[in-house]
Amino acid sequence: MSGPVLTVGKGVIKELVKTAAFEVPGVVRVGYGGPRWRAWLAGPAVRVRVVDDRVLVRLRVVARPGQALGPLTAQVRTAVAATVERLLGLDLGAVTIIVDGVGG
Repeated sequence: MSGPVLTVGKGVIKELVKTAAFEVPGVVRVGYGGPRWRAWLAGPAVRVRVVDDRVLVRLRVVARPGQALGPLTAQVRTAVAATVERLLGLDLGAVTIIVDGVGG
């Protein structure tokens, strides 16, 4: 007899990834920069795929003005990896972070 199995839906993964990225100092929001209508045309700001039991994440963030973007993306990547691997117990395949804007 094997132990219990936990199934995590993509919606749960997306929400936890979004929360992890937003909690990083220097991230104004998880989403698109520029006019709000861009999001309607471009699709969701957080995309999650599961391929061969590995989670692939792609997300867009807007950074605070004056924020160094290299260290910011490294912090977001670390926060997302911690969420996916430690909290959800899933294997992380890749995290792609796109800084889509600066400011509010």
